[in-house]
Formats: sequence, structure tokens, C-alpha cells
Amino acid sequence: MSANASDERFNRAVTAYLRQEVQAPAAAVSDFLDIIIEDARRLKLDHVLADLERMRSASIQLTTFVKSVTTDGSSARGQAENFEAFQRRLRHDLRSPLNVIKGYSELLIEDMDADNNHPLREDLTKLRDSADQLLAQIDAIVTLTRSDQTPQESRAQQVGCIEDVLRTVQPLQMGSASPETVLSSRVLVVDDNAANRDVLARRLTREGHQVVTTANGASALELVATREFDLVLLDLIMPEMNGFDVLRRLKATEHTSHVPVIVISALDELDSIVRCIESGAEDYLTKPFNPVLLRARINASLEKKRLRDRERKFIQDLEQERQRSQSLLLNILPQIVVDRMRDGEKIIADRIIDATILFCDLVGFTALSQELSADRTIAYLSRIFSAFDRLALEHGVEKIKTIGDAYMVAAGVPGPQADHVLRIVTLAPRMLEMVDVVAKETGLKLQARIGIHTGPIVAGVIGTHKFVYDVWGDTVNTASRMESHSLAGRIQISAATRAALGNRFELEPRGMVDIRGKGMMETYFLKP
Repeated sequence: MSANASDERFNRAVTAYLRQEVQAPAAAVSDFLDIIIEDARRLKLDHVLADLERMRSASIQLTTFVKSVTTDGSSARGQAENFEAFQRRLRHDLRSPLNVIKGYSELLIEDMDADNNHPLREDLTKLRDSADQLLAQIDAIVTLTRSDQTPQESRAQQVGCIEDVLRTVQPLQMGSASPETVLSSRVLVVDDNAANRDVLARRLTREGHQVVTTANGASALELVATREFDLVLLDLIMPEMNGFDVLRRLKATEHTSHVPVIVISALDELDSIVRCIESGAEDYLTKPFNPVLLRARINASLEKKRLRDRERKFIQDLEQERQRSQSLLLNILPQIVVDRMRDGEKIIADRIIDATILFCDLVGFTALSQELSADRTIAYLSRIFSAFDRLALEHGVEKIKTIGDAYMVAAGVPGPQADHVLRIVTLAPRMLEMVDVVAKETGLKLQARIGIHTGPIVAGVIGTHKFVYDVWGDTVNTASRMESHSLAGRIQISAATRAALGNRFELEPRGMVDIRGKGMMETYFLKP
């Protein structure tokens, strides 16, 4: 970098330093004073408004003058005015409005001495302290404005932090952006001016982006709705549909809300910039734009989109895994039980007063499995039990487990069901029919027998690594005995089930059956 360029860069840094140390605090004093005036009006403190308005006038005078001083690091200096006279005038012009603000704030604070709880006292004290701090900066700004007589080394000692920043932040080498830093993406340029579209398209294409251009807002919305874009560069002033309407529609639509939008407009008013940012614009650049700055803003927006896309993909993957885990869990446990476990219940155990249990056994399947290959044995069993699962789901009953070639379901668990007996008894004939269908289609000599009993049970979850929802009690044992003492192709129910069932089905009394461990029990067959 040449000596002149280095000196120019240093002067720009000095100006920035002055804005930071003097202009920003001066603007803060003005803003703070506006707040105090708003509070005084809201509280109807009319007697202090006149002094506050005088302070505001002085504040406007101060900020205007400070801005003129920090625009280029110097102020208007008369041809016949030596530097000492210039410094005295500069100090006077800066101090005069500050002294007005400080003086009136002190007078108002004195008037409030009798009332320590006055609503404006604390804010006025802060305002006075801010004026004091700003007064202390006057000598710094006056000294640093002597750019034509003070050597660069001397000024650098006064604000050493400036050179530290310049050493850390290396100057840009114009036109030397490496291709590796460019994030190639799909960009939509929306501008009614053909020259603007062409310039942007050429620049972006040269940098490796895939560019699509359009001249109006309606076509832009159609393009974004039907094609994938990583970024939209959007003009504001367009006929028929302006850029602000396009921006709001893009952000209001779920499919397009994630696409970043950089507004590029000749409008540089604060209202337009703020409203666009509030409506979801990623950034706002004014025309004519600096191409280096545009490249930096585009790359920053694209990088943020990539990170957001990665986050969305990660969340989608997590949701898919959650749903997969949920599905697997529901294959093991009932939904009600899963919900209770998620709510923090450590032990799931219920005593159920009335439930109905069904056991179904495939008659002769054990002997048949010795004749079949292992894969055919599993295939036939899976086909039958998968059909049973579908039927259980249709009837709203809970599959408990399979035990070898036996299948067990329960109704009235885990939540109560007033019609639990009816559900089981209407399910049973369909299970027999399903076995008959498989036997006919496969040629297997296969039948099923079913036993049903109704009564109280205990239900709950056992295990910590492999959860199992199971049922226990005399009712379960009796239902199992009813199945083992039934006949092939028949459904045997107990007297308890028959009593709960009423007269809704035709039954065939079987008589007294010797149920092992239970003695003689009265049982019935469901008529086909």
C-alpha cells in the first residue's frame, strides 16, 4: 500500500474514532433528552418543559456541529485564521451548547432538591453526567482535527488503538477475491431495470453463481414457488407489485419463508430499511452499491442459509428418528402407557376390575413346523399373526404377546372399555376365519382353537431394557385353560363371559368341563 493510501486510511480511521468518542455520545445526549421531554409531557410537568426545550435546541446545535467536524476530520477554517485561533473557536463552538445543557440540568436538579423521588431527577442527573463526560472529550477532538500540522506518528500516539485496529484488519485487495471464498448458489435477481439486472447477473455469474433474473414481483413469486433458490436480490421500487409486497409474501409463505432476501434499493430512508428488516429481509443495500460489500453480504447470507438448512435437516432427521422410535415403542407398549411413562411415572401398575382375555392356539402347528423349513415356518406364522394384529387393531383390543404358536389379546386394558366382552367375542370368529383362509391358500392342515374368560386382572410394565406390557391373575390363567380345553375350530367361553355377554350371541352349552387346577367349570361354545 502506498504512503498516500496509508495516510488516507489512517485519516478515515481518525474520523471514525472521533465519531465513536464524540459524535455518538453527543447523539446519545440528544436521544436521552428527548426521552426526558416525553416523560415530562406524559406526567404533565409543564413548568419544566420550557427549560427542557432550550436544552434540546442546544443539543441539536451540538450534534449538528459535531457532525460537521467529524465528517472528514476537520472543520471550516478561515484563510486568515491561524491554528491556535481555530482551536479556540472550535473549543468554544463545542462547549457552548454543552454548557447550556449542563447549566439548565443543574438548575432543574436544584429545584428538585426538596423531592428526592421526583420522577425526572434521576434522568436529569444522568444527563448532566453525560454532558460532563462529553466536555472532557473536547480537547481530544480539537487536537485530532489538526491533520495538516500534526505528524501522523504524534497523532497515532494520542489514539494508539487506531493503529492497532489497522494492523489487525488488513486492507482489501480490490479484485483479488479468491474463488475459494465464493459460495456458489442459485440466486434470483428481481429488478424492473434491465441494466441493473444485467450488471448483477454478470457479476454474480462471474463469481460462480447460477443466476435467474426477472423484471417484476409477480413472476418472482412464481419462480420461488416452483424452483429452489438460495438467495433473492430484490429491488423495492417496481410497478404493479413493489418489492416490499414481494418480501412480505415470500416470508408469509411456509415454502418460501426460509429463502434469504437482500433488498437493493435507491431508497436510503430509515423507515424503508427498518420495515424491510422487520419483515424478514436478511440485509439492505442502497444503490449505487459497492461490489465488494455486495459480495461480502451475499456470502454472509448464503453461509447463514447453509447453516439454517443444516439445522433444519438435523431437526427433520431428529423428528424422523423420534417417529421411528415412537412407532417401535408403540409396537411394544400401548399409547396410554407410553404417555404415562413420558409424564414421569416410574412404575406402571394397575388393578383392573373387569377385563376380557382371549387365547388362540394354532392346533398342530408344532408338529407341522418340524416338517417345514425354518424360513417357511416363520413366514406362515408371521402371516397369521400379522393378520391377527390387524384384526386386534380394528376391534380396538390390546395385543399382549405371542407364546410360541399361541396369540393372546385383552380388552378393557390399559384403559377401561365398557364393551370389552363384545369386542373380544366379535374378534374371535374372525381369527378362526383368517386361519381357515391361510390353510386353504397354502394347503396346510391348520386349525385354531380359542378360549375366553372375563374377570379382574393386574396389568403393568416390567423390565428396564426390554419393556413388556403384560397382564397377570387368575382370570389370565383361566382364559389359558379355556383355550387348552377347547376344540379345534371352536371358541369356548366361560360362564363369567357368558353372563357379561347376555343374550347377544347364540351359545351352545358344553356342560361342565374339568379345568385343571380349577375343578369343574360350566362352559359354552360360540355357535358358528
